[in-house]
Amino acid sequence: MDLARLTEERVERDRFMAEHYASPIPEEHRSGFRGLAYFPPDPRWVIPGRFEATAPRKVAIPSTTGSASDYTMVGVVVLDMGDTAYTLTVLDDGDGGMFIPFRDGTAGTETYGGGRYAGIEPSSDGVVTVDFNRAQNPYCVYDEEFVCPLPPPGNWIAEPIRAGEKMYEPVDL
Repeated sequence: MDLARLTEERVERDRFMAEHYASPIPEEHRSGFRGLAYFPPDPRWVIPGRFEATAPRKVAIPSTTGSASDYTMVGVVVLDMGDTAYTLTVLDDGDGGMFIPFRDGTAGTETYGGGRYAGIEPSSDGVVTVDFNRAQNPYCVYDEEFVCPLPPPGNWIAEPIRAGEKMYEPVDL
């Protein structure tokens, strides 16, 4: 785990959230914004796996509006976590990348109840590392005007993953 790189990514994300015109944080909350809350970096949450590509296809994924929306599924990632093997759906992020929408044992208490997202970059031979330290909240956490895909039931991980972003609490001044 590259701690310096992770730290810089978190500083850049906080700067984006505070200053960028495309930040999902509403203007009225930005003056009080002091950065996102993160779990401490933990190398135990950098997990090797195998990416199995599928022909891209549209799948109905539940969203934060209560309805299902079509997203492009591009494969699955197979991970072993403890004594459990997970086969997690991987979606196209629309910008040339891939992500795993997941929900874990921290959802609704320490993290957003709807789940978080972990970006992945598999190698050409299917080897992938899922770094949950880089897990992010979907934009709908910051502003309910955003519609976000929720993790499909197969992407629910029973174990608490105390890595990545914690629940966001806006600060009003």
